Amino acid sequence: MNFLLAFLYMFLPLVEEPVDTFMLESVDIVASLKHTDENVSEFSSTTMGRAQLENRHIVSLKELSSIAPNFYQPDYGSRMTSSIYVRGFGSRIDQPVVGMNIDGVPVLNKNNYDFDFFDVSSVQIIRGAQSTLYGRNTVGGAINVQTLSPLVFQGKRLSLEYGTANTIRAKASHYSKYSDNFGWSVSAYYSHSDGFFKNTYLNKKCDGGDNFSARLRLQFKPSEYTSIDNALAVGYLDEGGYAYGAYDSQTGILSPVAYNDPCAYRRFSLSDAFTVKCLFDDVTLSSTTAYQYTDDRMNMDNDFLVLDYFTLGQYQKEHSLTEELIVKSSDDNAFRWLVGSFAFFKHLRLDAPVHFKKYGIDNLILKNANEYFFNDNGYNLEFLEDNFVIEDKFVIPTVGAAIYGRAAYSIGDFDIAAGLRIDYEYSFMNYNSYATLNYRLSADEAFERLDSRFKGNKSVDALEFLPTFSLSYKKAWGNIYATASRGFKAGGFNTQLFSDILQQKLTLDLIGANNREDASSTVYHPETNWSYELGTHLSLLSDRSLQLSAALFYIDCRNQQLTVFPPGESTGRMMSNAGKSYSTGAEFAANYRIDNFIFNASFGYTYARFKEYISGNDDYSGKFLPYAPRETVATNVSYNIPVSRSFANFFVLNIGWNGVGRIYWNEDNSLSQPFYGLLSASLSWEKGHFGASIWGKNLYNQKYNTFYFKSIGNDFFAQGKPLQIGATFNINL
Repeated sequence: MNFLLAFLYMFLPLVEEPVDTFMLESVDIVASLKHTDENVSEFSSTTMGRAQLENRHIVSLKELSSIAPNFYQPDYGSRMTSSIYVRGFGSRIDQPVVGMNIDGVPVLNKNNYDFDFFDVSSVQIIRGAQSTLYGRNTVGGAINVQTLSPLVFQGKRLSLEYGTANTIRAKASHYSKYSDNFGWSVSAYYSHSDGFFKNTYLNKKCDGGDNFSARLRLQFKPSEYTSIDNALAVGYLDEGGYAYGAYDSQTGILSPVAYNDPCAYRRFSLSDAFTVKCLFDDVTLSSTTAYQYTDDRMNMDNDFLVLDYFTLGQYQKEHSLTEELIVKSSDDNAFRWLVGSFAFFKHLRLDAPVHFKKYGIDNLILKNANEYFFNDNGYNLEFLEDNFVIEDKFVIPTVGAAIYGRAAYSIGDFDIAAGLRIDYEYSFMNYNSYATLNYRLSADEAFERLDSRFKGNKSVDALEFLPTFSLSYKKAWGNIYATASRGFKAGGFNTQLFSDILQQKLTLDLIGANNREDASSTVYHPETNWSYELGTHLSLLSDRSLQLSAALFYIDCRNQQLTVFPPGESTGRMMSNAGKSYSTGAEFAANYRIDNFIFNASFGYTYARFKEYISGNDDYSGKFLPYAPRETVATNVSYNIPVSRSFANFFVLNIGWNGVGRIYWNEDNSLSQPFYGLLSASLSWEKGHFGASIWGKNLYNQKYNTFYFKSIGNDFFAQGKPLQIGATFNINL
């Protein structure tokens, strides 16, 4: 489709040009057509540009936590961990609650959400269900990342940084515009860190690593009507992580990180996106074709103790292909509309071996099998092996297609809009779980070989109707709006549960029982919600130097996907459609600019509880949803100090404070993280083509936790990063 459009519209200059075709000059050729100023004003959103990101030294999405109200992405585990919570809802594993788009292309694998920003022109976080326009996994909102365009910016950018934990960051990029119609750019990024947390058992840092990425971009405007954009990006990282310390709930003591098997995460990613946009008299047409490839490997000491229980591996290779076509009317008309279609295919090959060691075999398998089956019959089960591997192999293709549309009509100062998306998705899992070992039931018997296998397939599909409605009242001072939208989070498969299933099957095979194990418990279904919002965006004072936003929201969630652990000392975890919940709250943001002074502030409050949630014999109905903060607070003061001296043009001072809490860590609300705040600051200097800054984060060295979980009946916490200071040097030519 894209290549056909590009070929056809190369000939548009031969056509007589209508007088309004110069409107294309005001259209950002890399921006999404889905959201314009007209319909973004009907949601709560936070946007930060390149200058703000760089002056405040925000290097990843996780550092926007709490800056965007009710948006929280804790920093723990590894870059594979991209848990995001918005307005009380989130997900620790599998499907996210927000979708991410880079230059208008959806990122289908959330393992790729956590990356370092470089040459990013803006980041926009839209809160509230966005499924009508963005589809799957946007029940909580959408994140739109735009990178620098060579048709907008030209020059060379060099940056070198050094900070705490021997952290090094280096960036180099070149942006060139050969003519008004053609530009290209190439950029590269490298970072290294020794890590912040020490594994006291192995006597070395556990969370350091290296990260490299590069981007090549070509943009061409063969006519005033047409733009062609191709962006190729690659990334590679090799890191440790999973700095989890054991917690004693009786004494309240958190032990240092100490486990005997190293943890690591490695990821290679590649993406290429080809976009064609064409402008007709009153219609804009856009087509985007994208390919994404992810090859990542995770190895984990899954008991996080110095005992030889077991280790877990997860090795993924995923190919995905997406195609989106959008036709949009002019924003100048009283009646405005947008229609689109989206299709995707992704193919995942996943290996997830669980390596049992001596202590784990004795205490997790033999102990349970003998107590419940063999000892009562006068037998004692033994294995010849001191260790063995349960191999879990999966092939999971997923295909989806959607058509959607949105129409808006202006009547005086009122805008009325409605939209609908029809989304279908089908996913198929082919699974093969197996193990081989030698056993005997008494000491005077010879060992016998046992081959146990659990093989088959499962599928899950969903047809979703995702409407949205909005009413807005607009004046010169701003607007007041009300929206109602239905959100959708895709279903999937609990691949981490298969090692538990095969352990049960091993025991049943040993006693010769009729084994009727199936994979029905490994399937979970879509989560849906209705999101209601009443808000306002205001531009006050004669020069519009004061901007205010506020919103009230209510979310009703059905078939909530919750991470649960099977009973007993299990090795796996699973996603289950176990709950019904609601969330209500408020958001406020202010931006004030006067002369060289800029003040930003935001506040978010979320009150989120289970309506219904029964897990085994435990009823958590009425309890607060875990892992999402009750409040988020952020303030930042920026002061540009002009100098006009031989040694400087100006200085920029930034001081920011972010607060988060309270966070409940479990469903019964017995553990929680109190409210805490982090202070950051930076001082930047610039003279001509050169610039430098000194910066600090968590300046009070605040101690706080970012994650809690249980493994084999033990409690663990991950802590936030300590005090960090550093210096950055820049050259812009």
